Amino acid sequence: MKKSSQESSREFISIGLMLFALFFGAGNLIFPVFLGQNAGWNTPWATIGFLITGVGLPFAAVLAICYSGAGLKELASRVHPVYGVLFSSLLYLTIGPFFAIPRTATVSFEIAAAPFLTDAQKTIGLYVFVFIFFLLSWWLAVTPSKLVPRIGKVITPMLLLFLFILIGSSILFPMGPWMEPSAAYSAPLKAFTNALVEGYNTMDCLAGLVFGVIVVESIRFFGVKTNEEVARSAMKSGLISTFFMFIIYASLVVLGADAVSVLGHMETGAPVLSGASAYYFGTSGAVLLGLIVILACLTTSIGLIASCAAYFHQLFPMLHRQTWAALFAGFSFLIALFGLSAIIKGAIPVLLFLYPLAVSLIILALLDKRFDGSQKVYALATAFTFVPALYDGLKMLKLTTPAMDQFMHSLPLAEYDMAWTLFFITGFVLGFIWHKAADKAPATAESN
Repeated sequence: MKKSSQESSREFISIGLMLFALFFGAGNLIFPVFLGQNAGWNTPWATIGFLITGVGLPFAAVLAICYSGAGLKELASRVHPVYGVLFSSLLYLTIGPFFAIPRTATVSFEIAAAPFLTDAQKTIGLYVFVFIFFLLSWWLAVTPSKLVPRIGKVITPMLLLFLFILIGSSILFPMGPWMEPSAAYSAPLKAFTNALVEGYNTMDCLAGLVFGVIVVESIRFFGVKTNEEVARSAMKSGLISTFFMFIIYASLVVLGADAVSVLGHMETGAPVLSGASAYYFGTSGAVLLGLIVILACLTTSIGLIASCAAYFHQLFPMLHRQTWAALFAGFSFLIALFGLSAIIKGAIPVLLFLYPLAVSLIILALLDKRFDGSQKVYALATAFTFVPALYDGLKMLKLTTPAMDQFMHSLPLAEYDMAWTLFFITGFVLGFIWHKAADKAPATAESN
């Protein structure tokens, strides 16, 4: 029986809200706020750039998985089976124990605990906090329980409600005027392009390649069958998620810009959120935000530990899933001891390497039927993109040579960290020509 338009709308809304909940993590709150602090009166330009990579790319990632009808490893294996395993594993480690999982603990600490500790207490306080945080994360990740989904259903709405109250207060009663931007955001174009790269820090584009499978399964549950229909449904549902992320991110960038005159420039966005909460609602507001963020980050940590454990158990079944969970929780604890600033700085080289490859894979997946899904196109486009992606990562680690720097800096768009797009286009075109030539060769041989 054909569904009514009202039933279809409910389905799209429910999937859209689910997708929003998957993407929305307390860790993402700190980056738009920090961006606003640095962008100053160039905040509008920076906001546009940040929204492209922080909201637009994750949406595109989900669409790519939905359109391809494949999981991340299967999609990446269109380049080569070995590449599929290596790329997927590195991506899971990045949104898992290398950076995203430790960040859940350090963001919680910076927002909920650090404002109430002296400088002398913060180091030992961080160690104790993250130990308890990850012990609890591991236990809940390996223990069958309905506690986590119940917490998620309650805490996410609470966090959103508090955020909208905080955002509403900042719009009605701004903390102060926008100040002079930092050097990296001193001109509108610089603010836009630097914010594009800053959007990488949310890691939502990488996460979208993982979450896409969940969206596909949810849409197919409602009776949608073909990949094209799944992609169209994901487009409708994704717009709901994108709308909410757009509003929240843009508002938080403005909040960060407003706060500089009162709070000054902070090392990360976490103390800005705490300071803004205390400014508008007093100490009780900062405490309430801290408790909500701890629980929101805890559910994210549990989900990521469980997901990473499931993936690596599939690759290496000789280790039990609970063992993988313990390894990831323990490793995340060690990384978290370095603190939030160190984790953010450490993630940048890896993200500069992974993001061009991820975006390349997304574009290829969306254009798949235009080149008949040829492995030649996948392989050449990825191989060409790999070169500037590797260079950008090595440059952040200061492992490049003067000759490499001179060549890469001479390329168009290099000053905006977008030179990789030229490599991708070149690889795509050459792969497409190779594919068409290979198709014509047998036909020519047969006619002779």
